[in-house]
Amino acid sequence: MKPNGTSLNTRSNGHHPAYDLLHDITVDEIGDDHVASSIETPLRDDAFDLSDEAKMDLIEGHFRHIMNILGLDLTDDSLKGTPRRVAKMYVKEIFSGLDPAKKPQAALFENKYQYNEMLVEKGITVHSHCEHHFVPIIGRAHVAYISSGKVIGLSKLNRIVQYFAKRPQVQERLTVQIANELKTVLETEDVAVVIDARHLCVSMRGVQDVNSSTVTVHYGGKFKSDEATRQEFLRHVSEPTAAL
Repeated sequence: MKPNGTSLNTRSNGHHPAYDLLHDITVDEIGDDHVASSIETPLRDDAFDLSDEAKMDLIEGHFRHIMNILGLDLTDDSLKGTPRRVAKMYVKEIFSGLDPAKKPQAALFENKYQYNEMLVEKGITVHSHCEHHFVPIIGRAHVAYISSGKVIGLSKLNRIVQYFAKRPQVQERLTVQIANELKTVLETEDVAVVIDARHLCVSMRGVQDVNSSTVTVHYGGKFKSDEATRQEFLRHVSEPTAAL
């Protein structure tokens, strides 16, 4: 026994080394499997009790602590502002999609042109972050819908994708969240979403495969039930994007 009463076979955290090894293996396996616990992003009930400024103050302090643990010299001109920059980036930018108050308000318009074919918005930029390692997911989303009598401004399709991307994510959940929101906003089940993205948690660490990408899809309504509709959508997505 050590003087403080802990066993020589335990670490300072009170755990046996075998426990910590098993825990690390389990954590790594879950992270590499990219599993999602639910369709909804896991949030506590008090997630928005703090103001953005208060969150940034706390994150700044914690990130400064992380940098200190890593041995970085925070008196260096290049580093001393990093904790605040990271805090602002987290709250105001890359994780701003956690806040429901920032969800884009998508106004619908009468389909006066009586356009009843599919509308496809493809090549929408996706910048998200893996919730297991907090490193980027970078790719493209392609969305389509068939009007039920209403239409939506084109830019709102991009904004909906970006809103759900700006939070810690797994790609499967992101795909379903975008599809469900489009169904609700557009008042139709005739919605399709495809995301093709690269995960830096795959290319930078672990297996370190820089060539692979992940494709996830969601088909609703006619896109799911009608093969011809689905194939038409996929054909549009595979065609080269119009040049400017």
